Amino acid sequence: MNIVIAAVGRMRSSPEQTLIDSYIKRLPWAVDVREVDVRGKTDATAQARQEAEGLQAAIPAGAKVVCLDSRGKSLDSESFAKRLGQWRDDGEQTLALIIGGADGLDSSIIDRADLVMSFGAVTWPHMLTRVLVAEQLYRAHCILTGHPYHRGH
Repeated sequence: MNIVIAAVGRMRSSPEQTLIDSYIKRLPWAVDVREVDVRGKTDATAQARQEAEGLQAAIPAGAKVVCLDSRGKSLDSESFAKRLGQWRDDGEQTLALIIGGADGLDSSIIDRADLVMSFGAVTWPHMLTRVLVAEQLYRAHCILTGHPYHRGH
């Protein structure tokens, strides 16, 4: 399975980037991080729409789409791993995980999603959400393979 993490904003060299790279290196799947950068000052609605256009363009054809959004379903790690494992076992070639900007995701991209999920009721900075996505992918892999990482944390 190939995984695309499509996210708004540019991540510079940072502790967050180091964490993301660390988790991605441990995965058996190819992971491509695609950054969408929208420049210019507009209102929140127009900004989210422009970001959605860039995110839509970053999604490979035929990919299963998971949007990270505060309005989404809160899944525990085992449930996320089970869903990921089902897609893998069903022969899905590509999974795209979508992370919006500061004002969230436009409904056009939410409507396209196969799954809209949330990392809880609190609001996470979108750069930290990338770390959480990378960690949950690694955790899902550990759950699916019986690796002790999940049980130890």
